Amino acid sequence: MALRFKRDKESPADRKQVAITAGIVLGTMLLTYCLVAFTGLRRTIPGYPSRETRQAAAENLSKVDSLSRVMDMWAFQVTNIQRIVNGLDPLPPDSAGTAPAPREYDEASRASFAANDSLLKEEIRRQEAFNVEIGKTVISQIEGMHFFTPIKGVIAVPFDQKKGHAYLDIASETEKMVYSIYDGTVINSYWSDGDENVIMIQHGNNLVSVYKHTEKLLKHTGDKVTAGAPIAIVSDVATDGAHLFLELWYEGRPIDPADYIKF
Repeated sequence: MALRFKRDKESPADRKQVAITAGIVLGTMLLTYCLVAFTGLRRTIPGYPSRETRQAAAENLSKVDSLSRVMDMWAFQVTNIQRIVNGLDPLPPDSAGTAPAPREYDEASRASFAANDSLLKEEIRRQEAFNVEIGKTVISQIEGMHFFTPIKGVIAVPFDQKKGHAYLDIASETEKMVYSIYDGTVINSYWSDGDENVIMIQHGNNLVSVYKHTEKLLKHTGDKVTAGAPIAIVSDVATDGAHLFLELWYEGRPIDPADYIKF
């Protein structure tokens, strides 16, 4: 027996209902899209970056770009150093953006670099030995400073750190006034059984001057002084006249005052 299905004929009311439903669905979807795309509602969606996150990402991108430029410049500088070591002319600055990556040295370059390095080290050792022999330590930071003579006299005993004599013994037959060698601030003034009255002055460039064996102090801790200002008086009770012990310290180590001050 053949089965026959009877199809109900859709009425105009049914079609209208379907069209209305479809319109509501499409309108709802369009409204949802507009709310998400053009309002702050999109920030509530899990995984959507906030304004702070996007700002941080932009800043990080700028930093990465800056670091990239710095690394390119470093690579350019290393390349030029290698070219100079190998006897080649350095690349011009306008080629920094296209500088080749640093390459490994070949055996000949390594041997040449090792020889030059040995010569440089030997020259440094020779200069250091020469400076030790003549007992001088020239420091560029204070070499250009113009110091005032602390007392008129002659050097009775020179500076010799190896013998534990890290100061100058200055003898004066006529002068008893002691003057500050440079502008500064008195950081200490005290009496010691071994050194008598002592005054210490902090100057610029990490430099400190110390004046020992004075009879009377004219300045005290905290006082500001200028170059040539009287700071103390020495006694002349010794048979060979007055004596002043002068120390000069640079960055915590003693140096020879005679290298920079004319007596």
